[in-house]
Amino acid sequence: MKISICIPVYNFEVGELVNDLKNEISEKNLNAEILLIDDASDEKFIDINRGLQQEADHFIFLEKNIGRSRIRNLFLDYSGGDYLLFLDCDGKIIEKNFLENYISFIVNNSTTQVIYGGRKVSESFPDQDHYLRWKFAIERENLPVNKRLENPYLSFQTNNFIIKKETLQKVRFNSEFQKYGYEDLLFAMDLRAENIKIDHIENPIFNNDVENNQLYLEKVKESVESLSNMLKNKQLSGRLSEVKLVKAYKVLKNQPLRLFFKLFFTAGKRVLKNHLLKGTGSLRYLDLYKLGLLLERMP
Repeated sequence: MKISICIPVYNFEVGELVNDLKNEISEKNLNAEILLIDDASDEKFIDINRGLQQEADHFIFLEKNIGRSRIRNLFLDYSGGDYLLFLDCDGKIIEKNFLENYISFIVNNSTTQVIYGGRKVSESFPDQDHYLRWKFAIERENLPVNKRLENPYLSFQTNNFIIKKETLQKVRFNSEFQKYGYEDLLFAMDLRAENIKIDHIENPIFNNDVENNQLYLEKVKESVESLSNMLKNKQLSGRLSEVKLVKAYKVLKNQPLRLFFKLFFTAGKRVLKNHLLKGTGSLRYLDLYKLGLLLERMP
């Protein structure tokens, strides 16, 4: 069994991540390869990472950015492994037997097709400028395996997962949506539609790049835009019905309350955003902000 470690690279230095992976491969004589595809990063990061061409089995530099979904599908063209392990470029290895943990699970669970290992961020409080993204990660994303197993598809993320190659050939990432946001959830729901189970184990990657509040809110806006485009596609909208934000939208969709909420959001949008930028308060304010953005974009 061979593992292809697939790392999409964009504006981040990946030397430490690659070296940590290579060390485990070498020390334990694992049958694994490292594939890097740079999605048209700034020249600064291309120069920083270029030396890794000697360390990786393949390092491809794209001239134009193709987005988070297409680049993951592209790894199929270069992968020689039976399984593809996808890692975000801002991840940090914190498990001593990281690769071996995945391999052991596959060996002991011969029918497994998709496995998600989880993620972590620092448990220490960050400064206020980075608090919002950190708080969302702590309370909503970085769940222990027992919590993830309660909703194995909704708790799936693409930052650290392994998939059988023939499974990805069958169910690819939807390349219609190139921008950030909900592409991992849509992929999970596409897997569920094909009755493909997602297994979960405790084998996390450390998130090494928590965005500041301003950048995170920009990404939130982009993600809501992606979600609205998915919901406008009748073939896909039903697959997203369990998403918390979609449920809230459907409650308001055809009711007079929707008009009231839109008026409220229009009047208070700036105040709500400024409150979020301060990095204080409950994530319910973030939920309201997302709902308002979605209502603005939906017919």
